[in-house]
Amino acid sequence: MQIIIVLTVLFATVLGSLSGIGGGVIIKPVMDAVSGLTSSQISFLSGTTVLTMTIVSLLRSRGGEVRIDRRGIYLALGAAFGGLAGKSIFSWMVSSLPSQDGVSLVQNIIMVILTVAVFFYVLFKARVHQLDIQNRVFCTLAGLFLGLMSSFLGIGGGPINIMVLSYFFSMDTKTSALNSLYIIFFSQVVSLLSNLVMRDVPTFDPLLLVMMMVCAVIGASGGRWLSKKLDSRQIDVMFLCMLVLITGISVYNCFKYGL
Repeated sequence: MQIIIVLTVLFATVLGSLSGIGGGVIIKPVMDAVSGLTSSQISFLSGTTVLTMTIVSLLRSRGGEVRIDRRGIYLALGAAFGGLAGKSIFSWMVSSLPSQDGVSLVQNIIMVILTVAVFFYVLFKARVHQLDIQNRVFCTLAGLFLGLMSSFLGIGGGPINIMVLSYFFSMDTKTSALNSLYIIFFSQVVSLLSNLVMRDVPTFDPLLLVMMMVCAVIGASGGRWLSKKLDSRQIDVMFLCMLVLITGISVYNCFKYGL
């Protein structure tokens, strides 16, 4: 089981760093399907791994041609508060529902809805009139929503970041990928700090976390290297293929936890 998780992390963080989705959107559903861990354990392990990948990716992107959009500051500010809100909602659901399987079911249903929506958006993006909103309040609210979803789902960002940044802010694929990682960083930092301050860290295998974090560092480095070799269209094709994979795994998890 651990070898499947480690290989998944390596694959997910390469693509996550490359496309800006964080990688948790692959790690979380796969761990739901094969690990046998609780939703709290999976969310913590996935979130911490994605945070590691994001830090490495942002450090390696310094001095590159693609830069953080100035609106990214307000998006990240909103994401920080959203990360706290998402963590609070997750904790409330864990304590309210009779089984954590119910939490996992809700998470996977939302994942299916989001990935299908993003798939069709990316597929028909050329026909969609994109906005270029500059309003700081809207940027902050958008970041709040993205941070909330990131923290609650335990995926570190996900495809919805790319759709929001593309549609509302007219960012191209590579720019939205970098800004998405910036948003993920702030939402995951706040979520992790919330776990530590509230002493809400679940029990987990330290060796598994270390292996996941090491793979995240390797994957992030590989993703940033690939980003320089591929153009936006090639990344979009990889992104679409990944969305199909994520949707399939999430649908399987819906049946697994629903039954």
